[in-house]
Amino acid sequence: MDPKTTDWSKLDFSYKYVPYRFHSYWKDGAWDNGKLTTENKLLIDEGAVCLHYGQEIFEGMKAQRSKDGRIRLFRPYENARRFNESAWRLLMPEIPEDRFIDAIKQTLLANEEYIPPYGTGAAMYIRPFMLGVGENLGVKPAKEYQFIVFVTPVGPYFKEGFNPISLKVETYYDRAAAHGIGQAKAGGNYSASLLPLKNAQDEGFNEVVYLDPIHHKYFEETGASNVFFVLKDNVIATPKSESILNSIVRRSVMDVAREDFGYRVEERQVSVDEIDTFLEAGACGTAAVITPIGCLGYEGKRYKFYADGKEPGPITTQLYKHLTALQVGDIEDTRGWLEEVC
Repeated sequence: MDPKTTDWSKLDFSYKYVPYRFHSYWKDGAWDNGKLTTENKLLIDEGAVCLHYGQEIFEGMKAQRSKDGRIRLFRPYENARRFNESAWRLLMPEIPEDRFIDAIKQTLLANEEYIPPYGTGAAMYIRPFMLGVGENLGVKPAKEYQFIVFVTPVGPYFKEGFNPISLKVETYYDRAAAHGIGQAKAGGNYSASLLPLKNAQDEGFNEVVYLDPIHHKYFEETGASNVFFVLKDNVIATPKSESILNSIVRRSVMDVAREDFGYRVEERQVSVDEIDTFLEAGACGTAAVITPIGCLGYEGKRYKFYADGKEPGPITTQLYKHLTALQVGDIEDTRGWLEEVC
């Protein structure tokens, strides 16, 4: 892509090659200094643990420009901490938080001209990931690791943008096992969601929302985001579970809802039997920020929310506008959530 001729407002959510990415290698108990490279192809051993036993983790982040042109990250140290929590769970080496952030900033600055302008609805998506590599055959942790950061300009995650989507409540397949690696941002959790997602899309839904793997009764999350539900009396409920990802955006949305707007936030088990009480619903995560859910399909019936599922609800809209304005610096950051790149 040519940043001089790109129509940033028409970007989709897909991979696009930009010149630089950051590579670092771990061997004999230590990370090297890492470097920027223009090579976007990886050469790894055919016996690499990531290929056979799924020893791989990643993060998703965004960089956005403020009105004055400054480039900002949203709560990047939370991503660094979660990355290391995932690494701990999969017996991978941790990345020092400052080194994690520095690698991201190096990659962004090397590709600065590809960071979309303010007000276009586009952002620079950041994908840090780690692979267990090196020769291996048995089921055991790798002896060597690669840490990589690449970036790519993106538009909205859902082509609908900030418009309601429909979700199928999955009653057969599980996203992750109880006491498994559901809280880790590991690739295996996402590969498990591909077949249920295809089935749901074949039925006319945009996404799948999973129920808990033990009772198949309590909401968990979608294949790519956490969820929340707006109830009467200004209550917002979001699922609590040991097998879902600890979403940074979800926590931020709940903090904003509670502290800036005075809503009562309940992090708890949310039963599928409560569908009839939902006034609004939303999916939240790095890629989409907040996407309104207009309809949930459950056991052959479609449950529609605000405006018969055709429009975003007022509370979901309020939270979306506030958080997106905060992320680009249009609203004062009183919590220290924004990290300036330059």
